Amino acid sequence: MFSDYLTNQKSNSANTRESYLRDVMSFLEFLSERGVAPVEADEAVIQEYIDHLHDLKRSPTTISRNLASVRCFYKFLIFRGMLDYNPAKGIKLEKTVKKLPQVLSGEDIERLLAQPDITEPKGCRDKAMLELLYATGIRVSELINLNIKDINLRSGVLYCRGSKGIRPIPIYPSAVVAVSDYIYRMRGLIAGPESENALFVNLNGGRLTRQGFWKIVKGYATEAGISKEITPHTLRHSFALHLLENGASVKDIQTMMGHADISSTQVYVQLLDNHVKRVYQDCHPKAKIG
Repeated sequence: MFSDYLTNQKSNSANTRESYLRDVMSFLEFLSERGVAPVEADEAVIQEYIDHLHDLKRSPTTISRNLASVRCFYKFLIFRGMLDYNPAKGIKLEKTVKKLPQVLSGEDIERLLAQPDITEPKGCRDKAMLELLYATGIRVSELINLNIKDINLRSGVLYCRGSKGIRPIPIYPSAVVAVSDYIYRMRGLIAGPESENALFVNLNGGRLTRQGFWKIVKGYATEAGISKEITPHTLRHSFALHLLENGASVKDIQTMMGHADISSTQVYVQLLDNHVKRVYQDCHPKAKIG
């Protein structure tokens, strides 16, 4: 099956597998409506599917991912011996300007971190999660999959288990304090038998979900008066930019963030350049004349 192929042959993350399977299901429905079998589809049919996605006003990022999913599906069919060529290989997409990630300012971060009520189990947990996410820049999927054994509070190091293996990331002192407070004072009040190893648990005693976490973040962002659009990567992007602003090397940031390709990290250099230009335009007295 295609799902097994993604797991065993491509070593994709769970989120990537879900996206690919969802994209391919959409593609197969498109073919079915036109009476075309997957092995019969040629480049023209696949281009028609891409045009269909444009007509649906899908974003360039979504269309690009859909094409990657379809290409991967045909690699699977080749692997199974059902085809000897990939009809999606020659499809080209128009180049689009890549949108730079949204980040929070230092002041935004401080207001966000100040929102949880640490006298309550939920608020204490939320404070620990926000501090840890900003301290380490890990992905939300990595955060919710953390186990208690993955963090060494004495040495101030998190051992993050990502798709590329385990990477150690330092944790600043106030984040260590927040996580320690949660573990030793509040976690036992909400953890259930099914979440024995999970670091962060929901109020029903199970492991916290990605959707649950981001509802929490958006709620605190509203309370903090942050008008920027909060996405699952906002704190991760902020972590990277703030490190870069304060002198960290791109290579070190790449290691901490778990990027396989340094080009994924270099986007923050462009973000920093744009930030510096804005500061210059806003603050230099001569730049305001004109």
